[in-house]
Amino acid sequence: MKLSTKGRYGLKAMFELALNYGEEPISIKYISEKQNVSERYLEQIFSKLKKAGLVKSIRGSQGGYFLARKPDEISVGDILNVLEGPITISDCLKEEGVCSNSDKCATRLVWKKMKNAIDEVVNTTFLQDMVDDRIGENGLSSDEKDIYKIDLNKQ
Repeated sequence: MKLSTKGRYGLKAMFELALNYGEEPISIKYISEKQNVSERYLEQIFSKLKKAGLVKSIRGSQGGYFLARKPDEISVGDILNVLEGPITISDCLKEEGVCSNSDKCATRLVWKKMKNAIDEVVNTTFLQDMVDDRIGENGLSSDEKDIYKIDLNKQ
């Protein structure tokens, strides 16, 4: 199981918006430069996120994107479900009857435990947690966020 670039880049882009929450809208160009992702690809990603109500946008020279809700109200699971669809480990967990052996399958329980563990992480990890973890990892207070944004570009 591997997330596509859409899911990975989308989460990184949403992290940038969370990092700048409450400030001016963030341009796709800015996010593209910070995360090394093409602007065209980000436009596709943001189109899906906007349709799902996770981001809003403002047009114009000072326009850009911003979170539609607070960072502590948007989970990683919210973002990945929009961009990737439901996370599945095995088809037998997605649909009953896919496998005629599912009622006595030795591995089905393992797949179910893995899915439950992944769901637990993505559905209880919020953008604010990512911001807090990243700022704490760099030993910065939230007041020093601007310094962090500069350092992020070097990493």
